[in-house]
Amino acid sequence: MRQLTVAVHAPDPITSAGLVSQLGTQQGIEIRDWEQRAEADVLVFAAEWLTPEIVLVLRRLAAEAGKPVVLVVSQIGEAELVPAIECRVVAVLPRSATTGERLAHAIRAASTGGGVLPPSLLGELLKHVERMQREVLDPMGVNTAGLTTREIDVLRLMADGKDTVEIAGELSYSERSVKHIIQGITGRLNLRNRPHAVAYAVRAGVI
Repeated sequence: MRQLTVAVHAPDPITSAGLVSQLGTQQGIEIRDWEQRAEADVLVFAAEWLTPEIVLVLRRLAAEAGKPVVLVVSQIGEAELVPAIECRVVAVLPRSATTGERLAHAIRAASTGGGVLPPSLLGELLKHVERMQREVLDPMGVNTAGLTTREIDVLRLMADGKDTVEIAGELSYSERSVKHIIQGITGRLNLRNRPHAVAYAVRAGVI
């Protein structure tokens, strides 16, 4: 198991000592001082509530360190969850139910690009995504992957192995239009080439 370094921030010394003590019993986790957070793999941030001031601190941390954050919080709702996720919070643990094992699990998940949310918050997040798709993206003809229906049609045919001429013929587009669509996808989403664009669409589940 790879050794993970973690920096812990809490609103008071007692909470900080409690979190450090819980993590001290977990193998493969090394605690760093908060001042050394730039060297840590994961940040653990504890708070009572996710106030606008705390969100501002998290936003600064995201810009400063760019590390995944495990948030230990007493109370959080949908309105606070989305701003937190925008600040690289990838795991949320209710403070009253946080144990050393759960905290270590969240840290390991965060270090590998995963996330941990309580079922109630996961449901709220899914509702938010569904509402965003329905109210914002659908009227624009775009999905959560950032692709339009026309772009998805082109990518689907690319995935079938068709070249520009064949795609143009099947969709009744000009070859120039097909090339423009593909260039738009790769440029906007920072994709290297056509295979990369197809792989992105497959991972996003749109083709």
